[in-house]
Amino acid sequence: MQLPQRIRVFAYALNGILVMLRSQRNAWIHALATLIVCSAGWALDVTRPEWCLLILCIMSVWTAEALNTALEFLADATSPEYHPLVGRAKDVAAGAVLITAIGSAVIGALVFAPRLAALLR
Repeated sequence: MQLPQRIRVFAYALNGILVMLRSQRNAWIHALATLIVCSAGWALDVTRPEWCLLILCIMSVWTAEALNTALEFLADATSPEYHPLVGRAKDVAAGAVLITAIGSAVIGALVFAPRLAALLR
């Protein structure tokens, strides 16, 4: 693949991120959570391994949201009128985002809770 083609591939991927941000309210919630976690990590001086965990969590939630969004777009394109199986598929995809977000919140609590408790003492 030549350089102009590679640049085009990145442009398509960036456009996909912009489409997700423009069309999904939850993506803005994830963006806010990302900013809060990164700010807290910087302010509370988390360690390098903790940063790795936090970054993996952030990536996981964003990836789950992106895949959920893609599935929703495909489902809507293939079945514009309601179909119970399409509804179930969308629910499962949304559930995957929720599972990822909950797991990430637990990891965030494990990283930040001791630091916040020390600040309150």
